[in-house]
Amino acid sequence: MIIGVLSVQGGFVEHMRSIERLGHEARAVRRAEQLEGLDGLIMPGGESTTMSKLLELGGMLEPLRELIADGLPVFGTCAGLILLADRVLDTRSDAHSLHAMDITVRRNAFGRQVDSFETQLPFGDIDTPVEAVFIRAPKVEEVGDGVEVVSTLPDGTVVGVRQGNVLGCSFHPELSEDDRVHEYFLRMVKQRGVE
Repeated sequence: MIIGVLSVQGGFVEHMRSIERLGHEARAVRRAEQLEGLDGLIMPGGESTTMSKLLELGGMLEPLRELIADGLPVFGTCAGLILLADRVLDTRSDAHSLHAMDITVRRNAFGRQVDSFETQLPFGDIDTPVEAVFIRAPKVEEVGDGVEVVSTLPDGTVVGVRQGNVLGCSFHPELSEDDRVHEYFLRMVKQRGVE
């Protein structure tokens, strides 16, 4: 499998390492033509407004929207989740979204950098809790019909969602050695008929 990792800004290298540790090819995606031939795409954390502007300047917004609509499995973490959301609270008016998930997210909902934390959380059908690193993370405030909640904090705060071919989480699974969230995404890719 070839998994693209959006590499315009943010923590893309760590995602690439996770995919490679799991035995698959990771391709850095910086231009629209690099989207061709991908079996899946990861949208990493970073600064969501900056990422959206770079996607716009690079002519990647529409190609990404089309690929997602055509069923390409996509996984967004932190800022990637924000970019996938239909509705974003506490963002700039010139920020762009891919409108790929019927969710409302709030940027930086867990506070500033100093408020970062690590925890273990249930995630989807993974049998034991996964390592989750939260850094200025968004939280999912509303989920629409057809959106499956795959991870929550103990207080019920939604931090992981799936809608069809799109997966998103508020935290950074790539910042731990626990690759099971990436494995979960790769299973989504395989379910699409890709080996």
